Amino acid sequence: MIGFLRGKVEYIAMDYCLLDVGGVGYRVFVSGNTRSQLKNGQEAMLYTYLSVREDAMLLYGFLSQAEYELFQLLITVSGIGPKVAMGIIGAITPEALSQAVQNKNVKALTALPGIGKKSAERMILELKDKLHFSDDGEFAETGTGIVAGEIGDDIYSEAMAALMALGYSQGEVSEVFSSFGSLDQEADVQRVIKMALRELSRR
Repeated sequence: MIGFLRGKVEYIAMDYCLLDVGGVGYRVFVSGNTRSQLKNGQEAMLYTYLSVREDAMLLYGFLSQAEYELFQLLITVSGIGPKVAMGIIGAITPEALSQAVQNKNVKALTALPGIGKKSAERMILELKDKLHFSDDGEFAETGTGIVAGEIGDDIYSEAMAALMALGYSQGEVSEVFSSFGSLDQEADVQRVIKMALRELSRR
């Protein structure tokens, strides 16, 4: 299996890029977050997953190891294939998704593209034992090293989904959220969204 590709970005489409690796052009499907960080003509290294189907062999690429590992976890869930998994990764951070699963937040999960109530319930059921809080209170995914930052509670998960729907990238929203610090007890989704929009408008 191809573990990663390093080459020059030759073309960026809506859901994939063409990566020139030693004169060979690889079509690599990417999430919205990865796509927003790629630039034509610049070198990039993508962690890759090769999906083999009866009618096609497709490459999926990720700029971060965390997204790559999360993708591998998502496609183990019944009913979630690579395409849906990529949509999820493009709409929410690994940390926020982990928090939503741990908190059994069906509402936040069903806000993700391609996820209905039954799929959300399966995600919680099938991932809850793979995602847990460590003894020191930090959130970690067993066996992969994904560690969540200080993201408060599932308020961030819902706010993230709403802001991504408005066209902001996962990276932009995550950067703004990290500047907030701890939320007070009166904070709600609408307040977080307003705070984020105010900060994003200044950038």
